[in-house]
Amino acid sequence: MHFDHLVLMMRDQLDDRAPRLQGDGFHLTDVSVHNLGSINRLITLESSYIELLGWPAGQPPARKEIAEQPLGLDALVFRPRNAAETYEQLRLAGFEVNPVQRLERPVAAPGVGMARFDTVRFARQPVPGLRIYYCQHLTPEYIWDESVMRHENGARSLSEIIIKAPDAHGVAATLAALTSGQVQALDEGRQVLQLPNLRLVVEPDRSLAAAIIWQATLGYSDGTIRPFVPPL
Repeated sequence: MHFDHLVLMMRDQLDDRAPRLQGDGFHLTDVSVHNLGSINRLITLESSYIELLGWPAGQPPARKEIAEQPLGLDALVFRPRNAAETYEQLRLAGFEVNPVQRLERPVAAPGVGMARFDTVRFARQPVPGLRIYYCQHLTPEYIWDESVMRHENGARSLSEIIIKAPDAHGVAATLAALTSGQVQALDEGRQVLQLPNLRLVVEPDRSLAAAIIWQATLGYSDGTIRPFVPPL
């Protein structure tokens, strides 16, 4: 299964913090409003993206599942071919999942209507500390538009996401079950899950009470791979 996007939680500070990323050479899409009340801007990359997610300043959060999330790297989102089938597979495998939910937002382009997504979310997250869900794109052409994929700094792709967890082996095994992937053991207890468009690395850290998204790296047009630095 492909990785779809990495969520960067901005809470009610999206307008204040997003310009810092623009100053770093990233092209951000215009602010969009979801039918569920949240707002976002995207850093659109070759086969994935980083979603800056939040809600309007001065207003209470409309979505319960993000209301208590802190600023920073927040969620891993995978891309199923069919959200309904993924829901059924997860349910039969014993995961606590909610029914498929339709998400929509206007596209900031002349003559274009709504970007639409079918999402599968967990009633109980399968990895303590991580927020994970699935997003099937019903209108992918509205997301991967060449006009929003050109970044002054040369950013092209999400290359790797590093997760730290007290039980790296267990977290990696769960992520593999969620994505139909295979885990490979690395040195020093690290576990790697190679998806078609990105590598997930789980590193052991017994000082943690739960898993965290530690860092993401991006591939650039000059061939370098560099850490993504959130505007925190």
